Amino acid sequence: MALWQNDEEMFALMKERLYTPVVGDILDQMGYRHQFLPAPIRPLVSQVPVSFYVQDGQPNNRLKVAGFACPVLENDVYGEPKKPFGFMTEALDQLKPNEVYIATGAHHSALWGELLTASAKARGAVGAVLDGYTRDTPQVLEQNFPVFCTGTWAQDSSVRTYVFDYRCDIEIGQVTVHNGDIVFGDVDGVLVIPREIMEEVINLALIKASKEKTMRKAVEGGMLVTEAFAKFGVL
Repeated sequence: MALWQNDEEMFALMKERLYTPVVGDILDQMGYRHQFLPAPIRPLVSQVPVSFYVQDGQPNNRLKVAGFACPVLENDVYGEPKKPFGFMTEALDQLKPNEVYIATGAHHSALWGELLTASAKARGAVGAVLDGYTRDTPQVLEQNFPVFCTGTWAQDSSVRTYVFDYRCDIEIGQVTVHNGDIVFGDVDGVLVIPREIMEEVINLALIKASKEKTMRKAVEGGMLVTEAFAKFGVL
């Protein structure tokens, strides 16, 4: 039985009590062994000096993301595009609360920035995950909105990138992302939980996280690792 009553409670519980290693372990055990996005995709806030992002004691809000995937497919443009940015504005305008804008397909410019952050946040979205770069770093960070990316690069997307489609299946690394899947990320990476197994995965991950805390206390208290592993079954 789920420990939450609605989506807001579920995502709050994930951000409070879970972390990607324990969720990834559960997915492995269930046979879903290709659910982590490539390792270079990590929180923007972890890629800049501490002085850039510590504001009012809130840096942790930008180190985790949890929400429903809104996949966005982009492609690189060579020459003047027929429509600047393609369907980017439409993709932003239709975002819903508790969704994560997750994009791939273009690598010759930044895929995110200050105004996209403000637009997504205004629609109730909870984060952006990019298989590529972002820009306007200080202006993005000051909005206290989780952005995960491979790095920063100021080169503009208007004449280089075209949003081809959204709410469509996309592939990032070994992961196929479907509309409505669960996106969960922290400082150790980003993974995708297929929506049809999300309740089982989250419940099992909560159990494992609790066991890991108990085992840590045991080994800190002197129990040998072999004995603790035999007793708790986690490592």
